[in-house]
Amino acid sequence: MSQPLITLIAGPTASGKSALALDMAARTGAVIVNADSQQLYADLRVLSARPTAEEEARAEHRLYGVADAADVWSVGRWSRAVAPMLAQLEAAGRPALIVGGTGLYFTSLTKGLADIPDVPLEVRAAAEALYDRLGEAAFRARLATVDGAAAARIEAGDRQRLTRAWAVAGHTGRALSDWTAKTTPLLAPGSWTGLVVEPDRAALYANCDARVARMVEAGALDEVRALVARGLDPALPAMKAVGVREFAAGLAGEISLEAAVEATRQATRNYAKRQLTWFRNQTPDWRRVAPPINGK
Repeated sequence: MSQPLITLIAGPTASGKSALALDMAARTGAVIVNADSQQLYADLRVLSARPTAEEEARAEHRLYGVADAADVWSVGRWSRAVAPMLAQLEAAGRPALIVGGTGLYFTSLTKGLADIPDVPLEVRAAAEALYDRLGEAAFRARLATVDGAAAARIEAGDRQRLTRAWAVAGHTGRALSDWTAKTTPLLAPGSWTGLVVEPDRAALYANCDARVARMVEAGALDEVRALVARGLDPALPAMKAVGVREFAAGLAGEISLEAAVEATRQATRNYAKRQLTWFRNQTPDWRRVAPPINGK
């Protein structure tokens, strides 16, 4: 049996998956395809730790930095962009490495996602405001009145998915769980192989801290300053990237820059922890690897 042309490389931020993908691409000539929602945005090169120009020159990269911060890229939009790209690569006999930390992108590939109508920013913002006002327990109870399955299924602390379920139900009049009941994966069974980069947690957290320091040296504050100057809606996905809110508060004088750096370190560690938990729960049968930590 021939080896699948598509390899999925998932893992938390700062785990080393980008470096692993580069090494694999160097050996196989594969195209590296982005599966990280933050690395889609051109405005977030530093904050999202996107591959550098030198790294991109070592192998062909696609779907990196293709969106403006004012754009909204949902899972559905990413899926619609990646599907014809993978078909084209398959027709040419070229291997693909799909690399990133956004779990739902991998779900769309391997299990399928429903074609849910895009939810307007104002509806999502209202859902988040309601969550903030009620707190998680009361919000979950209210969600249970319109989508009991989602309220029971979504893990504790997953604010993003709780508010999304509420927003979808409110906007479409149909529970998110109903939308997702029947789905078709983008990738056919047997056409792909998956692995998760899962390093030692203590080393991962240390590398998250080191990455934030490198980001500051590489111009993260300038990147956030430019975003803030555009006056964009804070509900936009790019404006909710890890570090944007924290560094913006530092630049505005609401907290010290030292506190902003520490808050970004904590937010990065928390994000990595959520990703670790998600991949352990959702991809238990994928192969685990633990390459040397190097910040990518």
